[in-house]
Order: sequence, then structure tokens, then C-alpha cells
Amino acid sequence: MASQKVQNVIVAGLGGQGVLKVTDILAEVLFRSGYDVKKSEVHGMSQRGGSVSSEVRFGENVASPMVPDGECDILAVLEMDQVELVLGKLRRGGVLITPDDVPVKELNNPKALNVLILGALSKHLENISVDLWHEVIVENFPEKLRDGNLAMFDLGRK
Repeated sequence: MASQKVQNVIVAGLGGQGVLKVTDILAEVLFRSGYDVKKSEVHGMSQRGGSVSSEVRFGENVASPMVPDGECDILAVLEMDQVELVLGKLRRGGVLITPDDVPVKELNNPKALNVLILGALSKHLENISVDLWHEVIVENFPEKLRDGNLAMFDLGRK
């Protein structure tokens, strides 16, 4: 296990984009890596099209699932018009990942944007093996969607 410092990740987007799927995978990967993990979900209008965000905190000992304003280490946003809504959570020097940072034109399925961005996010968690990411992704998708999502995750890591 890495540093004792609690690290904070927020994923934001619109209902139906797979925000919660991304943070479910992230939390499971972190848990299996030996971290104490807390996750919270903030549903604005969580039906398709409304704002959704999910927060994941991890470290040696995490007391609260909520990320304080200005303390998010990695902010991954699936829809550009959601950036301004959550930007206040990002700490100075934190990492912002948006669709502009990944090869969206290479998506094999528009619904896989979440996993493409998860791949980009995973590059910032260097101590976690790609094999573990793949294992958890495989467990979280039906068989017919596994290969496509693994390909998008790997593309996002490039």
C-alpha cells in the first residue's frame, strides 16, 4: 500500500453515461489493492441526461466518503458542460480529465466513453497493475461487452 494520505477522485457526467459504473470499478480496484475506500454518489437529476457525480476517497484510513471542496486529486468529467459544475472540488495542481484528453474519435461504441476515461484516470494510479484493472472490468460487464470495454480502457491508458 502507498502513502497514508487520503486521495480523492471525483467522476462527473450525465445520467446514463456510466459515472457510477466507473466509480464502482475504481473503488473495487482500490479495495483489492489494500486501501480503505469510501464512495459516495451525488445524483442531481440522475435519470438519463441529469447531472451525476460520484466521489471515491482512498488511503490507509478514510473517515468520510465526501470530498471537501478544493481537495480532489483527480477529477474525471464525462461531459464538457459539467466541468464548471464540479471544478471547485479540484485542488490546485490536481488532474482534470475530460473527453478532450482522450481519443473520442476512436471509440468503438459511444457508451464506452466512461471506460475510455477510466483508462486515462488509471494512468494516474501507477502502483495498480493493469491486470487488476482488467480483472475488475471483466467482472463488471456482460460477456458480450467485455472485449470492447477492455479495448477502450487500454486505449484510454495510451
